[in-house]
Amino acid sequence: MDRSEATRMVLEVQGIDPERYGIEWVSSAEAPRFAEVVTQFTEKIRRIGPNPIPRRPSVASAASAS
Repeated sequence: MDRSEATRMVLEVQGIDPERYGIEWVSSAEAPRFAEVVTQFTEKIRRIGPNPIPRRPSVASAASAS
C-alpha cells in the first residue's frame, strides 16, 4: 500500500469522501497542464459539494469572541 492509498483509507474512516483527495504529478514546465489539473479538481469538488465535517472556530476567532 502506498501513501496515496493510505490517505484515502484514513479519509474514509474519518467520514470524508476519499474522492476529495487527489494527487497529480506536473512538471514546473507544464503551466497549462497545471491549470487544467487544478480546474478539473476544483470542478470535481464543486460537484461533490460542501465538506460534510463542520468547521470548528479557529483559536484566533475564539479569542476575539470573548
